Amino acid sequence: MMRRSTAVRLAGGALSLIALTLFAGCHDKSQDASRENFTAAINGFLAQHGHMCLAKYDWPIYVTTDDTANGTRDALQMPVLEKLGLVKGKNVQAERTDADGKKIYANARVYELTPEGQKYYLHIPEVVATATKTVTHPADFCAASLTLDKVVGWEKPMQLNGKTVSSVVYTYKIDPAPWAKDADAQRVFPMVKRVIEGAGTMQLREGVHLTSEGWVSDEVFQR
Repeated sequence: MMRRSTAVRLAGGALSLIALTLFAGCHDKSQDASRENFTAAINGFLAQHGHMCLAKYDWPIYVTTDDTANGTRDALQMPVLEKLGLVKGKNVQAERTDADGKKIYANARVYELTPEGQKYYLHIPEVVATATKTVTHPADFCAASLTLDKVVGWEKPMQLNGKTVSSVVYTYKIDPAPWAKDADAQRVFPMVKRVIEGAGTMQLREGVHLTSEGWVSDEVFQR
């Protein structure tokens, strides 16, 4: 309808009033860069990808004595999750391969998710892109779920690679897992603490683009 009305207006000024009437009657408001449409786009994005997860994709997780000595993230975080009843550990001898391809053995503690911990291991595919490849993980251990608080603003739509694109700035509400409120958990997962405390004030940004059905998140479209 929009193409037809444009053609009519170009055909002559005498038909301009009819053209404008056709345009007004056929205008698809879902194509507008509006708060209503961007609110729907962000709600759709968060409904699919609003989980705050911790990049702990694969279990069991091994923590060697070297990891403990070096204070790696797992070495700091796993004992806290064990204290909270989310994982259970046992001491083992782990086999690893060194830089030369030689098998080496190290004392380690291996951690498995408990039935309580399994509640937070969500089987939602997570796509992780690096400089050399893209990997899809089938599940991740998650600490909270985000929903939309409000759309704060958006960039003026522009053309990029044949698409109409923008980005939306918004604030969020959060529903943290009970364990994520624990002081020790927030100490070893500082980003969890920051995101929980930022509910309603911290601003997040999401890229969106226009489709025939309206505005959608770039991430929802890609996945």
